[in-house]
Amino acid sequence: MRIVDKLKQAEESGLPYFSFEYFPPKTEQRMGRTGPAFVAVTWGAGGATAQRTLELSEACQGIFGLDTLMHITCTNMDRDQVDQALAGARSAGVRNILALRGDAPRGDEFWSACSGGFTHAVDLVRYVREAHGDYFCIGVAGYPEGHSESTDPAQDLEYLAEKVRAGADFVVSQL
Repeated sequence: MRIVDKLKQAEESGLPYFSFEYFPPKTEQRMGRTGPAFVAVTWGAGGATAQRTLELSEACQGIFGLDTLMHITCTNMDRDQVDQALAGARSAGVRNILALRGDAPRGDEFWSACSGGFTHAVDLVRYVREAHGDYFCIGVAGYPEGHSESTDPAQDLEYLAEKVRAGADFVVSQL
């Protein structure tokens, strides 16, 4: 089920809801027994755990029956790698993607796009939406206290609006 539909359903029921995020990706099936609205599976720094992310997402979705939000970042990911990750998610029945720019790879002081890759999360959102239409429910990050690399809260809000206009269905934040 798409996360936005799941959250709407939870809101209408009047019952509290919650989710779990697995970071870094681990196989902890006991959390599913508590009945989360969904689980999120992180991508890992610089895509280092990409295969593990896909495997855990597939297990959460297919074996444990948990609606799964699979993270994908722009870090060290060219278009072919993104296509492979999305094809894997689709094959596993994962309908929810969190499109992130991601952090700089370990050992790098600053973030930079790889050759043939994406520069910003909004570029990834556009690409997923163009390539897959409405198949994926796409989430993006929002920064209520401002992005760590930003000095302009108004610009942060504009970047968030741009991600939504590009096709994001929902926004998550960490407080």
